[in-house]
Amino acid sequence: MRRTPFVTVALCAIFTASASAHDTWLETNTNLIRTGDAVYVDLKLGNHGNEHRDFKLASKITLDKLTLDVVAPDDSRVDLKPELVDVGYTPKEGFWTGKFVAVQPGLYIAAHSMDSVVNHGRPVRSIRSAKVCFVVSPTLDRVSRDNPGFDKVLGHDLEIVPLKNPVTPMGPGQEISVRVLLKGKPLPDARVSFVPRADTLTAEFDDRYERRTDSEGRATFTPKTGDRYLVVAHHRDEAEKTSEYDLTQYAATLTVLVPELCPCCTE
Repeated sequence: MRRTPFVTVALCAIFTASASAHDTWLETNTNLIRTGDAVYVDLKLGNHGNEHRDFKLASKITLDKLTLDVVAPDDSRVDLKPELVDVGYTPKEGFWTGKFVAVQPGLYIAAHSMDSVVNHGRPVRSIRSAKVCFVVSPTLDRVSRDNPGFDKVLGHDLEIVPLKNPVTPMGPGQEISVRVLLKGKPLPDARVSFVPRADTLTAEFDDRYERRTDSEGRATFTPKTGDRYLVVAHHRDEAEKTSEYDLTQYAATLTVLVPELCPCCTE
């Protein structure tokens, strides 16, 4: 039977969408807490084939093949998976959330990774990572600017590493500067999206919120208003395949909470 052009285009669109994997990201209810207080870390899943143009949830991830740790200022790690609670009514609704109590001041990184083979029409190896930073301070009215550790490289296959502290100081006019690493090496000419919760990126390259990495894998965006921003990078390798999967797709995210008014961090 002869296919019409419309049918051919439709089949191509379905195939392209089916090859796209979901992205994961992490959110905290706040990026600044007092020593001894708790922060909630949310693990969310979105981006059903739209290259992550928004914050919309697509489903809820299963926990069997993923890691979720909190990296403390002294580099110790706490496994947060046992603390996760399902806030959805159905298996594919909502997201996961876990409580973490911090006893040591400084900057913490909540980090998630996952490596699995998904099949939405063809088998694809999907390698994902996600990070979010928060600061623990003895007081909230006099917060130190000096909170090192935000630029730790955690060893994810595709990783977004902040080059400037994404928490202190942070506000409109403060740069969000990152480096994208693929297997530990800078990834040049990668598209990096700085997705605001309050907006949706256009279908093509959106120069309002998207940048290309330079030869050192660096990209910078300056938010004009307070919002929660999702920094997203992808990489696709058609040659990286085995008998079990046809290609490999990488995704990395970093969530940055930009307050509407930048707190005056004083010693």
